[in-house]
Amino acid sequence: MNYTYIVKCADGTFYTGWTNCIEKRLEAHNNGKGAKYTRPRTPVELVYLEAFTTKRQAMSREAMIKKMTRKKKEALIWAYQNGKKDE
Repeated sequence: MNYTYIVKCADGTFYTGWTNCIEKRLEAHNNGKGAKYTRPRTPVELVYLEAFTTKRQAMSREAMIKKMTRKKKEALIWAYQNGKKDE
């Protein structure tokens, strides 16, 4: 499986990425070995996760989410956390 995810950083900002192993990716982010953006903003907390069968699908969804406004990302996260269908 491949995943698109959003983490909330310690400073309240969001980081969106994709991975094929969410556990290892979160560990990397929180150990300062993840994305350059998250390194000074640890710890991070997983707030959104979406699964895909292909890397291409996950990367495409990542690009779509990165273009969203913060308000839209917050709505997407809220829907995910409350069991609602995402946007």
